[in-house]
Amino acid sequence: MHLTKMQGLGNDYLFFYGTPADPSALAVRLSDRHFGIGSDGLILIEPSVIADFRMRIFNADGSEAMMCGNGIRCVGKYVYEKGCTDQTALMIETRAGIRSLQLEVSSGTVKSVAVDMGRAEVSAKETLTENIVFIPVSVGNSHAVIFVKDAENAPLTTVGPQLEKHARFPDSVNVEFVQLIDCETLRMRVWERGSGVTMACGTGACAAAAAAVHEGFCKEDEEISVQMDGGTLKVKVLPDRTVIMRGPAETICECEVAL
Repeated sequence: MHLTKMQGLGNDYLFFYGTPADPSALAVRLSDRHFGIGSDGLILIEPSVIADFRMRIFNADGSEAMMCGNGIRCVGKYVYEKGCTDQTALMIETRAGIRSLQLEVSSGTVKSVAVDMGRAEVSAKETLTENIVFIPVSVGNSHAVIFVKDAENAPLTTVGPQLEKHARFPDSVNVEFVQLIDCETLRMRVWERGSGVTMACGTGACAAAAAAVHEGFCKEDEEISVQMDGGTLKVKVLPDRTVIMRGPAETICECEVAL
């Protein structure tokens, strides 16, 4: 089985064109960083009858995700650089709906990808019995955005898993700890459902920006820099709450795995 390992701001996945048997179990096996290749999960690229390609995401624990912002940028790079398409404007089918991509290409190499992530749905603040105040946001998948004074010392590994599996979220949730640096800059750290602490989360960055605009911390229709452990994404929240995400995608290596 031939796999390509790619990353977007340190959020790393294994990519495969096709549909292997039992992808959930395969994601668990291959994602192990000691006994497997090591990754945040497995992403399958398949033909689609309603878009250019279909994307399926399996987290490191085997659960299937709705959407992955960093992963979908890598999908764009994969299909273009491997000759699956010569188009720089693509439509990708996901469990969260169809997403449009615009590839920035130089000398045959995809340098960055802009993704129309659809409309963000931001709800009113909620407080759980543990006095955790968060803003629920959906960008095709669910997020709990928590604004903090210091993202570096946020309770990532305690509150993160606590919220992920809380009864309030029967399908679990991604948790973002977000510090406002200024009206154009956010610092974010993330606990991703199914994967734990990751270097970056594309949908999480979109959720954080949407929540910041909703709260009046940042302005709509202006690019916001979301700084994560793995790097920075540029996110713009339009007046109708459509979110545009722009960032890099990189190939790490090609892998051959004996099944």
